[in-house]
Amino acid sequence: MKKNTGIWIDHREAILVSVEGDQTFVQRVESAAESHRKPSGGWKSGGTAVAQSVSNEHVADERRKHQYHAYFQQVIGLLADSASIALIGPGEAKIELAKEIGRVSELHNKVAVVEICDKLTEKQLIAKIKAFFL
Repeated sequence: MKKNTGIWIDHREAILVSVEGDQTFVQRVESAAESHRKPSGGWKSGGTAVAQSVSNEHVADERRKHQYHAYFQQVIGLLADSASIALIGPGEAKIELAKEIGRVSELHNKVAVVEICDKLTEKQLIAKIKAFFL
């Protein structure tokens, strides 16, 4: 029996719904990535030079990029035995994950759909994923 997996993903959390015959399994993966924080207090409030704050922002962006990569690799590790994959979510994370999956030779042809989708309840998400694979 083939296993199909749908993933609702954003940069904070991934919810994997695996459908295998009549059985459905739900897994959650939390991202350990830092959130985007903007300094408060206005321009030069911390007494730092503009160039230094731009440099700090660049370092934070690079760190976040590596954290997202690790997060996506963790999610991809759970997809090894899936016959077909559906990626849904509200932002760019689903597209970034699709690109990461494209780099994995065993999975690159298994992404069936990439679709925009707001936050859903677990029951709504399960119903949506099942509808993709009927």
